[in-house]
Amino acid sequence: MRVSLFAVGRLKSGPESDLSARYLDRFAKSGSALGLDFARVIEVAESRAATAELRKREEAAQLERHLGGGAALILLDERGKTPDSPGFADLLARFRDDGRRDLVIAIGGPDGLDPALHAKADAVICFGRMTWPHQLVRIMAAEQLYRAVTILAGHPYHRA
Repeated sequence: MRVSLFAVGRLKSGPESDLSARYLDRFAKSGSALGLDFARVIEVAESRAATAELRKREEAAQLERHLGGGAALILLDERGKTPDSPGFADLLARFRDDGRRDLVIAIGGPDGLDPALHAKADAVICFGRMTWPHQLVRIMAAEQLYRAVTILAGHPYHRA
């Protein structure tokens, strides 16, 4: 299953970008043996529409252009469920084992995600009840992808 990370907003050069790239590289190297291939990071510009609703709708349209038919969609949203790391790994494994060819994990813009996306999502998850900067969410998503493959492989990186 090809895994893509979709993000509204661009990650500038610097330590956040370096750390995100490091975890995504680890995921790419470790995941393919388990049928989890890193595809790409898709960055789109924040909408400049006049209202939050329009901005979310425009950003959702950009995401939908990158979703292939049958792709699983995980939204990262503060109102989502809060799985533990083994639960997240199990979710990825279930999508893979169900024959999903693609998975897109989406990080919305400052206004959040369009409600229409929630209806299309296969899962909506949260990294905790606090609000996180988008740069850190990107790093946390990349690290959790790497952690998931180490859990699935039985590697000691994740210690419960």
